[in-house]
Amino acid sequence: MAGRMRTNLRRLVGDGRVAGVDLARGLAVIGMLAAHLLDIESFSPGRPETWVDVVNGRSSILFAVLAGVSISLSTGGMRPIAGESLAVARRRLAVRAAVLWLIGILLIATGVPIYVILPAYAVLFLIAIPLLRLRAATLFLVAVGLLTVMPFVRAALDLLPFWDTVEGESLGLVIGWPYPFPLWAGFVVLGLALGRIDLRDIRVAALLVAAGSGLALVAYGFGGILAPADPEFAPVDYLGIVTSVAPHSGGVFEVVGGAAFAVAVLGAAILLCRVRVLRALVLPLRATGSMPLTAYTAQVLIWAGWALAALGTTRALSDFRDLQPFWPITAVVVIGCTAWALTLGRGPLETALAAIARRAAR
Repeated sequence: MAGRMRTNLRRLVGDGRVAGVDLARGLAVIGMLAAHLLDIESFSPGRPETWVDVVNGRSSILFAVLAGVSISLSTGGMRPIAGESLAVARRRLAVRAAVLWLIGILLIATGVPIYVILPAYAVLFLIAIPLLRLRAATLFLVAVGLLTVMPFVRAALDLLPFWDTVEGESLGLVIGWPYPFPLWAGFVVLGLALGRIDLRDIRVAALLVAAGSGLALVAYGFGGILAPADPEFAPVDYLGIVTSVAPHSGGVFEVVGGAAFAVAVLGAAILLCRVRVLRALVLPLRATGSMPLTAYTAQVLIWAGWALAALGTTRALSDFRDLQPFWPITAVVVIGCTAWALTLGRGPLETALAAIARRAAR
């Protein structure tokens, strides 16, 4: 057992992994749990108790960007793979998309009142397949185009009356429309671009922090002046939607600010993991970030079981939050992922997903 733990620890902390990416994913998991399980007041700079509102909307954007980073790193990183290796990688990514979609539909069936992101991931993975050969500069240009143009397209699509029909609601769940792929593809492409640069270079990480922080402040600041967010009312008109900075609004300032925030978090996580003592202290978060699919699924299943036992239903969001589930579920997820990573290695769902993809596309 001791030998296996040493092997698993080396896998988790070795040179083969970019430690900061795992840490950033771990932070995204905690942010997701907070956004789902806490009653959070709207952000107010003068009230520190509201600062946790930073997780709303931004955690899911960070997840999407990091998904793109992971795809990029697994397909060659700075040197994109080609030939038969590329063909195999594309087939495996398609298989992963199909399995993620199926898991997402099963999680939706639990009735837990969250917008399950996995069906959207499935569509986004398919969109990423033809982009795997592109270099970083091209990917950055594509990402900028998507993130600045698609908010206007998404707003027009969201205002279609179709989404208010039974068929529209069903289709929205099946394709993950709460995270509309025409817009969210920009986050994944941004992650693909980030994975094609040298994330191990401390100067690159520092540049990500500086550029991401600066752009986020400009986007949120300018958007807040142009279209102040009202926490009580979501914008319903076209202009209000496209200029909004409210979480999940899909407005251009929210989209650009959220993407820049994700870039800054990734850079900060990489820099933090350059310090050996800090890298050791955040090992539980890195272990959790090494198995994001397992952590995400575990959260939903724990929620469903607890809510059924305590409330008799999985659908009562406010009543479930009244049970103060954030800390217990967070502790179970983080401790469970850390224990699994050290004793058994790769996350169970990540292992199964990789095995299915390998068998389907040898």
